[in-house]
Amino acid sequence: MITGELKSQVDKIWESFWTGGISNPLTVIEQFTFLLFLRRIDESQLLAEKKANLMAAPG
Repeated sequence: MITGELKSQVDKIWESFWTGGISNPLTVIEQFTFLLFLRRIDESQLLAEKKANLMAAPG
């Protein structure tokens, strides 16, 4: 069972979708999954850029 802070965060996201007009639970899950996927790609890209900048920095 999800409790505490995580549940609160999920509830906030669910409320955002609901107020945005998306009320079908499957659509919400699909959109939420896509957002998590995009976030992971963004984090990976930022890490790669940071590594590239460290290697290019004059020593």
